[in-house]
Amino acid sequence: MADFHFIRPLWLLALIVLIVMLLMLKKLRIKQSGWQQLLPAHLAKVLVQGNSKAKSSSLALPFLIGLLSIIAMAGPSWQKLPQPVYQVAQGSVLIMDMSYSMYATDVAPNRLTRARYKAIDLLDSINEGEVGLIAYAGDAFSISPLTDDSNNIKLLLPSLSPELMPALGSNPISALALANEMLVNAGHNSGDIYWFTDGVDNIDIQDITQWSREHPYRLNILGVGTKAGAPIKLSNGELMKDDNGAIIIPKLTEKLLQGLAARGKGNYTTLTHNNKDIEKLTTKPLLNDTEQTKESDNTGDQWQEFGPYLLLLVLPMLLSYFRRGALMATLPFALLLIPNHQAQANVWQDLWKTKDQQGQAHFNKEQYQQAAEQFNDPLWQGSAHYKAGDYEQALSAYQQVDSAESLYNQGNALAKLQKLDEAIAAYNQALQLDPNLTDAQDNKAILEQLKQQQENQEQQSGDDQQQDKNQDQQDQQQNGDDQNGENQESQDSESQPSEQQSQNSAQEDKNQQSDTSEQSNEDQQQEQNDQQQAESDKQKAAEQQQAKDAQQANESEAAPEEQSAQAQAMAEQLAKETEQKHQQLLNKVTDDPYMLLRNKMQLEYQKRHQDRRNIGVKKKW
Repeated sequence: MADFHFIRPLWLLALIVLIVMLLMLKKLRIKQSGWQQLLPAHLAKVLVQGNSKAKSSSLALPFLIGLLSIIAMAGPSWQKLPQPVYQVAQGSVLIMDMSYSMYATDVAPNRLTRARYKAIDLLDSINEGEVGLIAYAGDAFSISPLTDDSNNIKLLLPSLSPELMPALGSNPISALALANEMLVNAGHNSGDIYWFTDGVDNIDIQDITQWSREHPYRLNILGVGTKAGAPIKLSNGELMKDDNGAIIIPKLTEKLLQGLAARGKGNYTTLTHNNKDIEKLTTKPLLNDTEQTKESDNTGDQWQEFGPYLLLLVLPMLLSYFRRGALMATLPFALLLIPNHQAQANVWQDLWKTKDQQGQAHFNKEQYQQAAEQFNDPLWQGSAHYKAGDYEQALSAYQQVDSAESLYNQGNALAKLQKLDEAIAAYNQALQLDPNLTDAQDNKAILEQLKQQQENQEQQSGDDQQQDKNQDQQDQQQNGDDQNGENQESQDSESQPSEQQSQNSAQEDKNQQSDTSEQSNEDQQQEQNDQQQAESDKQKAAEQQQAKDAQQANESEAAPEEQSAQAQAMAEQLAKETEQKHQQLLNKVTDDPYMLLRNKMQLEYQKRHQDRRNIGVKKKW
């Protein structure tokens, strides 16, 4: 009890007010006594005061109630409770300079490589909160949004290089503006910005200083390089030169960076071979007295207050003042008359929670059917029916409200009921009320695609049926042709003797003509040979046609098995072609982080170039 104290000791002054009020109440009771009107004043003063001791004793209970209440409000405490220190909400942004001066070789192997390693050490030291990554050259780009998984940023760091940037130069103010936008969008009103760079131009000092005054973030700077500097060695091995052909030797502007860090309420350090630079960079600045008091109020141990326990002693004392409300005492007995425990529980819950609150409790416990019976809100009732799988009831509940959200939910319920056209119409109505409802747009696109697939399947099945019908007709026609072929063959066999006789008679006539006229013998012989050749060709064609008809007849008899085999082969071929197409599409997707980042920044840079000019002052390296 050595640490016993009152958290709000000024409340103890209320004891004076309590004593004054009780004395006034005592005098009022004495004056209201009926003996004052019957007894003389000199007797009533003695007699009434003497007999009022019993009544004055009734003031002890109000005094005790008031005393305990005042002490409870004063907050008695004598021990502390450990409290968590909430620093997880801290936001940090790492800014990497990707200008060509980072290829300078005054630190081995070059400034860029050393800065990457230091960035990994920094991410390892930031063990709480969210971290984002920004790279800049002629313009700034968000490489990674704020995330609590620093491993994702570590995977992206090796891909950063000056060749990756769409615009050459050095524009740090654009990077700071983007860092502020990133932190604000994530809900961080304070945070740390870690800036890894090898220098800044004098013309940028004013803009960066003004930015530090307008924003509450700490600007911590790591200087990469040396004051002497070194040439810029490009990836092809050449040294970078200016427009006059002179070799460029960028130097570390240490004094300028120190001033910017000081005005940004942060730390500055140069790159070292050990971890001292990262330790200094992540050291929090000392707070003044006011900030330390505010910080101690929000973090660390807190005194445990025992005032509420005193109020538990006050409650039984207040019961005697509710004697006129004796009807409330019958409430427990009235509850016992309710037929079942479920009804008793419902009545008891109704005393403390609304129907929607009770439904929300069931909904959180995944008791969706009970939640739907409790909810009065149609949207919540519909959501409970939807979760329970009763889509008809969910649709009925959603239709009671005319809003974009209700129409969107109606579309979901209709989609579950396989009413695609009505669901798409509901999504369209929702988008008319709220064009920014992206979920409705996405679901509508999915349903339209599903509807198109169903139509294609129906059309394909119709084509298959028509094809089967045509095949049956063709088989029947082939059978009829086979019969006609047999009849034709019999007719040809019967007419063959007559044709032979006619040929013989023609031959005799020709012989007679040859005897009478020797001059035309050769011509007639040639014509005869041609005629015989034509008849021979005709006979061969007839034999080929008969063989072909027989083959078609055999094929028609084995059609069902061969058709099924052909269909299976076609399906396998189609599946193989589809898989090849998918593989070709996957091969087109690049998995190179360098190319992905480059394409992303190139598109973003083109969009910015169309919308606005880049802020800040740029240089070529």
